[in-house]
Amino acid sequence: MKIFFTVIICIIFFTGSFAQDTVKQQWYSLHFQETTITQDKPPFSASYSGKNSLSTLGETQTSITSTLFGDARLWKGADFVFDPELSGGSGLSKTTGIAAFPNGETFRVGSTEPAIYIARLYLRQTFEWGKEKDTITDDQNVIAGFRSKHYFTIAAGKYGLADFFDNNNFSHDPRMQFMNWALMDNGAYDYAANTRGYVLGLYTELGQPDWTLRFSLTMVTTTANGAVWDAKVLKANTQNIEYERRYTIGGQKGTVRVLGYLNNGKFGNYAEAIAQNPKAPNVDSTQAYGRHKVGFGISADQYITSDLGVFAKASYNDGHTETWFFTEIDRSVSFGAELKGTSWKRPDDEIGLAFIGDGLSSEHRDYLADGGYGFIIGDGKLNYAPEMVAEVYYKINAYQKKLWLTPDYQFILNPAYNTSRGPVNVFSLRMHVEF
Repeated sequence: MKIFFTVIICIIFFTGSFAQDTVKQQWYSLHFQETTITQDKPPFSASYSGKNSLSTLGETQTSITSTLFGDARLWKGADFVFDPELSGGSGLSKTTGIAAFPNGETFRVGSTEPAIYIARLYLRQTFEWGKEKDTITDDQNVIAGFRSKHYFTIAAGKYGLADFFDNNNFSHDPRMQFMNWALMDNGAYDYAANTRGYVLGLYTELGQPDWTLRFSLTMVTTTANGAVWDAKVLKANTQNIEYERRYTIGGQKGTVRVLGYLNNGKFGNYAEAIAQNPKAPNVDSTQAYGRHKVGFGISADQYITSDLGVFAKASYNDGHTETWFFTEIDRSVSFGAELKGTSWKRPDDEIGLAFIGDGLSSEHRDYLADGGYGFIIGDGKLNYAPEMVAEVYYKINAYQKKLWLTPDYQFILNPAYNTSRGPVNVFSLRMHVEF
């Protein structure tokens, strides 16, 4: 596996496909990234622990992902994306015990051994009209060239919903920005994905000069945080829709995105689980088709100056049925800022600061308090309070915008919504390479 990715890096480096000095129509794009995150958690106090609790002992864990991004133009308006990926390592306490988990590059896969898999494999067709053109620069899964400001795109295959939805200029990429799960996406957005974060589905996008409308229809896994797709697609599916509006205030760019989603599948219901067994509820025992989860989110980002930007997010889901894909958050708000290092003569460095507040529905809260477990959290009982997180990072351009080093600190109050545990301090060091 290591030899495979070493060869790929050499091919990319010597072909120079990752560096375009001038924009021109290309027929392919080839990029590579590798991200390693090491996190350390000192010991903390807790009155009690359950099977999904964060360990109270000191702990150090490391995760790694390596991705090859391949995109080839096939015919007019069509391209084919193929991204093999390697991932390994683990999150703290096997990625349990915190709803807003501090490492966005780790997965709940059960094994720490590195594995290679296909992350993305999809065909995309774009139809254009009008004479106004945007210049498209070479990037990951983006081929350099020109595209009309008026277009319609349809794609089908395997992709990540987060590739297209719930973006934010300052809070979306755990490889280069904030690392926390509830900052890379809206916390209450239970978006369809398999164990490693990808989905099978259909995606469409209507683009205009000042706005974009997106829609996706996807499959659903047969189990929460699972890897097997449910073949009963009429009963098990998700629909996602998002409207993005771009604007300027005082000459500075800003964006607002409004998101809605509906998940359908064989989900368990928290209230039914409590009714079945009040002393030890098991939400999985109530699974049945015909269950739904409805949610929405809003995300806004705004440049204040060319070096300073701010953002805010808010999201909600009904919280009646069990968390199936992302993490156990039913209400979430977050906000923060990002500042580039121009004023201290490090224009490619940046510092980020953000705050998160997450909560649960009343049914979800009662389920955990009665001793129930989800796939991320569960302490056996619960003294409820909102989970609160503060994160700060400093990203260093270590070598020609190809190697980045980022020390990061996160303070977590009421981990897994429990005032009887914590607070928790998480110290991180991220190394990111991209070509």
